Amino acid sequence: MKQYLAQIALVVRDYDEAIDFYTRKLNFFLLEDTKLSETKRWVRVQPPGGGCGLLLAKGVGAEQESRIGNQTGGRVFLFLHTDDLDRDHKNLVDQGIRIVREPGTEEFGKVLVFADLYGNLWDLIEPSRVMEQSKQ
Repeated sequence: MKQYLAQIALVVRDYDEAIDFYTRKLNFFLLEDTKLSETKRWVRVQPPGGGCGLLLAKGVGAEQESRIGNQTGGRVFLFLHTDDLDRDHKNLVDQGIRIVREPGTEEFGKVLVFADLYGNLWDLIEPSRVMEQSKQ
């Protein structure tokens, strides 16, 4: 059996502002933007290195809208690996993205925490060589 996570739904306030943030500020690729109805679109973005993508899902109704930016109760929600944390940290700062925890070194590699446009927390991780080798 072969299984993998293809995408994760991320509740957003507005499709276009979310597309703009992820593609222009984080350099993700827009994989799909299909209109399904007058109010619903199927919008997928993915980091430049591939892997699991995000399905940007517009919150509808009070309950879904209340989850925008807080899908995990304030815990880090998404984990983005990079080959160069220093380069990506500079990009985050240049783009005005809020750094919640400045870069540091852990056993698993270099890491920082940033908040996306809605406040969802992300770990940006440059894995250590030991971690990378253990995946092979």
